[in-house]
Amino acid sequence: MRTLAELIQQHPDTANAIGAPGREWMTYGDLKAQGESVKNALRSAGVGAKDRVAIVLPNGPEMAAAFVTVAQAATTAPLNPAYKEEEFAFYLEDLKARAIIVEAGYDGPALAAAKRYDLTVIKLTAAEPAGTFTLSTDVRGDAAGTLPASDDIALILHTSGTTSRPKIVPLLQSNVAASAENIRASLALTADDCCLNVMPLFHIHGLVAAVSASLAAGASISCAPGFDALKFYGWLEEVDPSWYTAVPTMHQAILARAPRNAEIIEKSRLRFLRSSSSSLPGPVMTQLAETFGAPVVEAYGMTEAAHQMCCNPIETGKQKPGAVGVAAGPEVRIAHEVENRLIDGVGEVSISGPNVTPGYEGNPEANEKNFFEAEGKRWFRTGDQGAFDEDGYLALTGRLKEIINRGGEKISPLEVDGILSDHAAVAQCVTFAVPHPKLGEDVAAAVVLKEGKEASDRDIRDFASERLAAFKVPRKILILDEIPKGATGKLQRIGLAEKLGLG
Repeated sequence: MRTLAELIQQHPDTANAIGAPGREWMTYGDLKAQGESVKNALRSAGVGAKDRVAIVLPNGPEMAAAFVTVAQAATTAPLNPAYKEEEFAFYLEDLKARAIIVEAGYDGPALAAAKRYDLTVIKLTAAEPAGTFTLSTDVRGDAAGTLPASDDIALILHTSGTTSRPKIVPLLQSNVAASAENIRASLALTADDCCLNVMPLFHIHGLVAAVSASLAAGASISCAPGFDALKFYGWLEEVDPSWYTAVPTMHQAILARAPRNAEIIEKSRLRFLRSSSSSLPGPVMTQLAETFGAPVVEAYGMTEAAHQMCCNPIETGKQKPGAVGVAAGPEVRIAHEVENRLIDGVGEVSISGPNVTPGYEGNPEANEKNFFEAEGKRWFRTGDQGAFDEDGYLALTGRLKEIINRGGEKISPLEVDGILSDHAAVAQCVTFAVPHPKLGEDVAAAVVLKEGKEASDRDIRDFASERLAAFKVPRKILILDEIPKGATGKLQRIGLAEKLGLG
């Protein structure tokens, strides 16, 4: 059982740790010193080891370093900086956050939401090298100086559900450390590796697969300010990484610009490319491997597993297009979709291992539904349907849950329903997934208006845009006289796109 601090302490002080395009590298010695500075700043602000600190920062080395250093002193809760005030307010209250970290000079919606709950506001001022910063606040306190133990919570994220409010997923120090080590082992990462991170650092993919796994290996990670297809090849040339990890839509955008960047690709030292967060089409995997002359490793992860569950082997030629790989850390089995037992064949993918969350916070109903005991172990139901082939590779055959996966962004239809229902003209609505050629899925909604009321699809979209992050806003809104219902009279999301001619 280990902590994030223990992962970092083992590496030489002179080795490069965190960087960014156009910036000087922070060494492991710098990172250790930054951790001590952050701990002292949090304690003097009255933030203790078990207190929760929301982090609202743009993508980049400061966000990576903030996550890693705050997690060594308290509980981190990274939030999407694109949220609107109402969303921030919901998450900050739900998390029971004690403090929030924002950039110095920031005056956005997160600050307004934090003031509602009288959170301690801590301002971050960036410095050089990359990832170096100071923290300041007007609040003074004196919290105990103890450090988090392996069974303390390191990271809290929300996961979207379709039948309830978003669930809180607490991940222990030992969960995150175990997952980082699993990814390090499955990718054979060493101190010689360098990752170019283009993933958002408020998601489990970037936080654990890119940042934590790299630091577990004593490797370096260069954090770009988000994904930008126009800048990617310039970063590839400057940073000279040995790997990068991305979602399929990013890989497709990178491929589209490959022909005009053949010289940079030729000179690159990419050892492999990694894909996760949504299904990578087989032809894209093949084309990527041919273009970059390196294996493309598809992995399967989710928040409740501190990311990785399965991963294609790293050895050239061992990757199977269409499969999410072999068990890579936790034990992965197939469970009966209704009964609490393990089976062979097609069923619900279930996992057990040290990287798995101990359970949803404050949600006994969800824990009862998603966890079960079998063969002397505790298993978590992923909500995905799948089966193993004769070589032990897992292929997913469908999603049992109704979460919309928009290019790796997970959206709760119920959350969108709740916002649309607040519109004065909306009598009934149901949010559902529609196929999208690049994103895999996009968001749509069917709406029935109140008698005597009028509203256009544009009016309803504008209403939603003021209250939801852009990726959650339905791209298509159908105004209907009646929404198709199932045999029991329930509104059914699954299959609705096809019924309405959008499938």
